[in-house]
Amino acid sequence: MVIDHPGTRRARACVPRVPHRLFVALPLCLALAVPAAWANDDEAQVGVQPVETSAMPGSSAPPQPAVAPAVRTPLSEAARLTELGKYFDLSEPPSQDLDKARDLYCRAAVLGHAEAVQRLGWLYFKGRGVAPDEAVAATLFKWASALGDARSTGAARALSTASEVPAPCLARLGVTSLESLRARQRATAPSARPAPSAVVEQPAQFRTTPAPADRRRIVEMVVQQARAYRLDPRLVLAIVRAESNFDVAALSPKNAQGLMQLIPDTARRFSVENPLDPMENIRGGMAYVRWLLAYYRGDVTLTLAAYNAGEGAVDRFRGVPPFAETLSYVQRIRAFYPFDRHPYDPRALAAGERSWITNDVAATSGAGATPIPVQR
Repeated sequence: MVIDHPGTRRARACVPRVPHRLFVALPLCLALAVPAAWANDDEAQVGVQPVETSAMPGSSAPPQPAVAPAVRTPLSEAARLTELGKYFDLSEPPSQDLDKARDLYCRAAVLGHAEAVQRLGWLYFKGRGVAPDEAVAATLFKWASALGDARSTGAARALSTASEVPAPCLARLGVTSLESLRARQRATAPSARPAPSAVVEQPAQFRTTPAPADRRRIVEMVVQQARAYRLDPRLVLAIVRAESNFDVAALSPKNAQGLMQLIPDTARRFSVENPLDPMENIRGGMAYVRWLLAYYRGDVTLTLAAYNAGEGAVDRFRGVPPFAETLSYVQRIRAFYPFDRHPYDPRALAAGERSWITNDVAATSGAGATPIPVQR
């Protein structure tokens, strides 16, 4: 008896051929921007209506009104995980990663997502990324059918077994029965009442937006000083905009002051006596940015994360810390400065100052951003 995964051939045909260097950015793009590419054949035939357009000039047929496009609703967390799992499951090598697909399906399945349970069943039935196990597959198809996935009904009947054997990854997460899955599904069902909006505690205190003339003077100051610190003025201006919105007297609850929001420790570290003096503040902030770029070998994202959360937090997580404020901060600035790398001056570091990145790339020196040549 052979049971084929419905829609696999069609889904694979939808994967665009792109250079290997772009595969890192594709999962989120393909899984969330075009989730219909991963739909099964029977799914693709449901709810698809042709859009009627106006008649061509000279045609005797009366013009027909265009059908309004359907409004997309945001994906739930379980649906998002499932879509990402389908990307890694149905893609062709080298982007295919069955281990990652299995883990994503499991994470979505414990949230009660019926399709994730069904797709996990196919992995176990065909032995794709896991040891083939018909008992586990039959159990998963049975559970998916009970959770509302009609496509699993036929497979559940064909592989009917007396006992239930949960998938090992679900058992490790505490799901060993259909009832526990149903409880998770009920718990993650969308609430009728919208959740309250997030409230930022103790927001920074800003004055009204400076006059255009004041802003122009600040921009000219940044451009002039950026040359001395060998920084792209666009990066510095993006930081100033995110930190203070060009308010020279901006003050945060953590006592971060001025245009580049220097906290007292950072101000002392880079010899800033008066953080509310625009020129001193900009020089101190630029000195810190220059040091961070050297410390993280020109990685702009890590530099911005450290400017917000401190290099200690970035080093501890070996990447951008999972803090909502830091993630939002980096995203805001990257919207204005979308470059991944920035030339850096290794002379900005004192003897012995080196990050974990330096150790990781010691064997491949010369990769990434190019250090600024030392003037002799």
